[in-house]
Amino acid sequence: MARTRVRIPALVALSAALLLTAACGNGTASDPAPAKGGSEAKKDKPVVVVTTSWEGAFAKAAGAEDVKVIVPQSVHHAPDYDPKPSDLAAVAKADFVLYAPFEPYAAKIKEAAGSKAKLVEVNLDNDPDKVKAEVDKLGALFGTADAATQWKTGFDTEYAKLNKDVQAAWPGGKSPAVVTQVFTAWAAKLAGASPVGTYGPEAVTPAQLAELSAKKPAFVLDNVHMSTGTVLPDSGARQVEIVNYPGEDLDLLPVYRNAAAELRKAMAS
Repeated sequence: MARTRVRIPALVALSAALLLTAACGNGTASDPAPAKGGSEAKKDKPVVVVTTSWEGAFAKAAGAEDVKVIVPQSVHHAPDYDPKPSDLAAVAKADFVLYAPFEPYAAKIKEAAGSKAKLVEVNLDNDPDKVKAEVDKLGALFGTADAATQWKTGFDTEYAKLNKDVQAAWPGGKSPAVVTQVFTAWAAKLAGASPVGTYGPEAVTPAQLAELSAKKPAFVLDNVHMSTGTVLPDSGARQVEIVNYPGEDLDLLPVYRNAAAELRKAMAS
């Protein structure tokens, strides 16, 4: 009986010590916090609202995952769109709102953004250097710089390939003379051609028509989204339709692939 009375207090003390040790170990400040997952992780990612798929593609390239586009893809000329109340309500819930200064509804977007959302003016131009500069800027704002850098690496590889493919299709192996709409000059650069003249965004005037035709361009690179029909009739120049806006997938690379395909087709005929 004496031996039993000695062991019971010893076991109780040992158990208490183990419980105390476990409690202290779980509660130390140096231990890592539980990893977030599911919906909690999603909350850490910025909510980005963009006016068009063009800004949306820039945001996606920069690493944004939660991107809402205001202007539907079915609207051929995005500046004609009139934002609905539901569009403006979405703006108010965003962390970032991307818009272009030339868009007529920019004032409405700014007003709807309120104090929470950060307004970001985007330079909408598919010139490769300008695209990468915007992607860098947005990646820094979103906290997704690594994703932006990775996208730029893939972009550079794809652009170099397309540039080489189009130059291989030059008529007679020489860089062709081209006239471009002001928002399609990037396509001339993709083709390795220097524009001999530009026009737009307004319709070509009779004086411009005479001036541009006199330069004897082989191609006119027209902007599908702001087209006014045949730009230089009777000049002998072949008109190539260039699309600036990405599709619903917000992938910018197909814009360059499609332009390269149209340019090669025109140069081969």
